[in-house]
Amino acid sequence: MDYNKIEEIGNELDFVSNSFQTIGNNLLLTVHEIEVLDLYHIPYQNCKSLKEILFYIEDTICDMDIVDEELDVVSKSIAERDYYQNTNK
Repeated sequence: MDYNKIEEIGNELDFVSNSFQTIGNNLLLTVHEIEVLDLYHIPYQNCKSLKEILFYIEDTICDMDIVDEELDVVSKSIAERDYYQNTNK
């Protein structure tokens, strides 16, 4: 077994981007989602719900000529989390 290769692969793994951060009003966003929202100046810090963040994302997407795939992925991720957190089961 090549331990150098295992160490190299381990060093390439990104554990930070997908870790959750609590933002205002106890909402959880990943570090990556926060980076993308910051890039598009989406005011997630003042939002009271994930649905409100989604509203700002959709508003931003509607104003764009070409939809950025990264913003679309973040939107879907937040929408899925909102669904599972706020849907009565």
